Amino acid sequence: MATPPDEPAIIAATSLEARAVRRHAPQAHVVVSGIGLARLHASSLGRVAISCGLAGGLRADLPTGTIVIPSSVSTTDGVSIACDPDWTLRLRRAAREVAGAFVDAPLLTSATLINGSERAEWASRGFAAVDMESGRILVDLLAVVRVILDTPSSELSTAWLNPARAMLNPRNWSEALWLSREAPKCADLAGRVIAAALRRR
Repeated sequence: MATPPDEPAIIAATSLEARAVRRHAPQAHVVVSGIGLARLHASSLGRVAISCGLAGGLRADLPTGTIVIPSSVSTTDGVSIACDPDWTLRLRRAAREVAGAFVDAPLLTSATLINGSERAEWASRGFAAVDMESGRILVDLLAVVRVILDTPSSELSTAWLNPARAMLNPRNWSEALWLSREAPKCADLAGRVIAAALRRR
C-alpha cells in the first residue's frame, strides 16, 4: 500500500526492526525493505521516508546502543544526501526524550559489511556508523535514526548477510547468542525514538 504523500514511510530492513517500530508506533506506515533494499518497491513510498533500525559503528568510542541521527548520508561511491532538517530535529528531540543523548555525525551507506581497517578508514573521514539502506532511499525528504549494534571491537561476520545460512555454521553460534541479546534491544530503542518523534507532530 502506498504511503500518503506527507506521511513518513518508516523503512526497516528486517522484520526485527519493523516489529520494534510497530510495537511502539502501531499507527506508523512501516515498510520492510530487506537488507540493502532488496525488497523495496518505490510505489510503497510517498515524499517522506525515515530510515530506521540498526547500524555498524565505525568509531571506537561509540558503543552498542548509541543512537545516530545524521544531518547527511553518503554512499561509499561518493553520493551525499542532506537529511530533512525538520524531521531530523523531531528525531533528535525524541532521542533526548527516550535516551538522553544521540550522535550527530554523517552516516555511511555501503553495499557490503564494513569490517577491520575499513572501519577506521571511514571513521577518519568523519562517519559515525554504516548501514546498507539509507543512502539509497530515493524520496524528496529523508531522515534517519540508527542504533549501533556491532562495533570495531565486536564485529559481525559477513555470513549474517544471509542469517538462515549463517545459523547452519557452528562457527557463527557465539555471534548468534550475542545478536539474540543485543539486536532486539537496539531495534527496540530505534522504535521508541520513532514513536516519540511521531507523537511530536
